[in-house]
This record gives sequence, C-alpha cells and structure tokens, in this order.
Amino acid sequence: LDRGALSLAHGEDLLDFSAEDCPVSVQSGSGHGGGGEMAFGGAQPPYLSPAIPFTGIIQGGLQDGLQITINGTVIYSNGNRFAVNFQSGYNDNDIAFHFNPRFEDGGYVVCNTKQKGSWGPEERKMQMPFQRGCPFELCFLVQSSEFKVMVNKNLFTQYAHRVPFHRVNAICVTGAVQLSYISFQNTGAALIQPAFSTVQCSQAACFPPKPKGRKPKTQTIIHTVQSTPGQVFPNPMIPPMAYPNPSYPIPFFTSIPGGLYPSKSITVSGTVLSNAQRFYINLCSGRDIAFHLNPRFDEDAVVRNTQINSRWGSEERSLSRQMPFFRGQSFSVRCCSPELGGALKGQLAVDGQHLCEYYHRLKNLPAINSLEVGGDIQLTYVQT
Repeated sequence: LDRGALSLAHGEDLLDFSAEDCPVSVQSGSGHGGGGEMAFGGAQPPYLSPAIPFTGIIQGGLQDGLQITINGTVIYSNGNRFAVNFQSGYNDNDIAFHFNPRFEDGGYVVCNTKQKGSWGPEERKMQMPFQRGCPFELCFLVQSSEFKVMVNKNLFTQYAHRVPFHRVNAICVTGAVQLSYISFQNTGAALIQPAFSTVQCSQAACFPPKPKGRKPKTQTIIHTVQSTPGQVFPNPMIPPMAYPNPSYPIPFFTSIPGGLYPSKSITVSGTVLSNAQRFYINLCSGRDIAFHLNPRFDEDAVVRNTQINSRWGSEERSLSRQMPFFRGQSFSVRCCSPELGGALKGQLAVDGQHLCEYYHRLKNLPAINSLEVGGDIQLTYVQT
C-alpha cells in the first residue's frame, strides 16, 4: 500500500497531511499488538493506544460478522469533530463508511460514503451519544446488508452498504479523541468467558479487602492437556481470547486457553491510578504462581518472582531501563512465551519496548493456564 501523501477526511472538509504528519501503523503481531499471529483462528491483534490521527490495516478486509470495537475518550480541543473511516487503502478517495460525530449545533452525527473522491448524500442522526471528556466504547458490526453501530452497548444507528464492504481494508480515526485500543472480533466464533480462580496473590502485593457483597458466580473452564514435566508443548492452535471491556472487575481472573506454548503471547492493558502503590499480573498454574509481575511505586521497583506451594522464591528486580509505569498513565504489558527449542526464558515488553527476561521456574508450561490481575489500576484490555 502507498505510504505517500495522505488525505484524511474530517467531515466533508479535507485536511491534508503528509506521511510524516500522519504516520501509518500496520499491525504485524509485535510492538503494541496483542495476542500473536494471524494463524490463531484469523484473529487480528488489537491496536493499543494508537496516536491520532491513525490509519491501520484491517487484516483480510471487512467480513460479514466482523466486529470492530474502538475504546477511547473524547478530548477537549480546538476541534469539534472526530471521524472513523472504513476505507480502501491509505488514501481517502474511497470511504465505504464515514462516521463523523460533530459537537456543534447541539450535536449530531453524520454518516456518508465517498467514491472516487466524491461524497454521496449525508445521513444525519440528530443525537449526540458522546460527551467531551468522557470515555466511550464504539462498536461497528459488519453485516451482509449494513453496518450496525453501537455506542456504550446501545444500538445507535444502522448504515446500509452503498459499496461492497469487502473492498475495505483500512480503518482511519481522526479528530478530538484519545484511543485506548481498536480490537477485532469475529462474532461467529464462540468466546470463552472469564473464569474465576482461587489463586492467591503474594503477600507483598495484596491489598485491603473490598467490602463484602454478592460474590460473582463461578464458571470453571477445564482444558485437558497431555504433557510431562519439562515438556515444551506444541502450539495447540487455540485462538487467543480477547476481553476488551472498559469496566473490568478488579481483581480479574481468566483462563489461558491451552496454557503456555512456544510464541504464545498475553497482553494486559490499563491505566495506573493516580494514587497507586502497587499492582500485579500473575500467570498461574493451579494454586502456584509461575510468573508474578509486581510494579511497586512505593519502592520504585518492578518485582518478578515465582510462588510454589505458597512459598515465594528469590525476587528479581534489575531492569534494562527505568521504571516504565507511571501513576495516572496508561500502559500495555505483553508477556511472550519461550521460543520452541530454546531455554525456558520468557520475554516481557511494556508499551512495545523490551523490559526484561524471566527464566521459568515451573517447567511444565502448558499447566500455566490462568491469569489474574489486581491492584491499583483500571483494566481496559486483556488478551490471553
């Protein structure tokens, strides 16, 4: 695709940007991306915290049943609009669906299609479901005859296809928004729901208990894995499970389908609370914690450890760079499993940058099959 001059649609007016002004981002399963390769059931990794303006490829193009979810916040700025464009390539000559909220004249949303550089007739929805300074979840569900648009879980509008939707292979977001993620889900595939576990966190990372209330219903998911201790289990070709949700419960528990295997990656994204002391991410095997990641703002340290039979091992604290987490700021952590045939050494990246390595002390990787996240954060995205 051409990475030359790029024109981004902003309402019916065009704002011209060069490639330097508006960098093109292509997700390839690394960097800020989430769960790994396209081989896993065709699931495209999410774009995490993309800079605006943003243009990214939709791997395989739009398909019937594909749902694209955009999570972000409308920001206060000089601009009074933002736009989401589903288009062909990285120029704005052919936009199959232009979704354009405008904070003017009481607020309304324009929907339109652009073919060979010319706009068609506008469809206006004289309602404004977004508020400046407030987070939102915007979902686009592709169906055979139309786009179905949901805002904060509520159906907002439907837009009939004016051009074949399979021509679309890119998404562009511009204007007065800040994004947490753009995720992709095939609604025809069954999702495994989060499972609550009984894994305990480390004493050093535990926080005061929350007030008692109704306990969440427990759902147990069992994955039968035939393996022997120390065996590196082959890729079971289980698609990664994504749980984009701006209102995760904390602490959060879920399964890791198939456990760890070569090149498996797990992504956790969120925002550190402004008064945060500590939070933790645990990869667990039964009641053991195979990998414990514990950023501690009160100690300016990122502690890694393993707990076996309720006993903690020796802490690891050294880092290749400075503390990568900051109070009040968003983050994305990606844990990558050891490579096939190599040492049992996992890789850890924060915001797309390598942070450290961790030699697994529990050798049976497929048995490491649950995740828990807790502490002083707001959780926005998990992919296992």
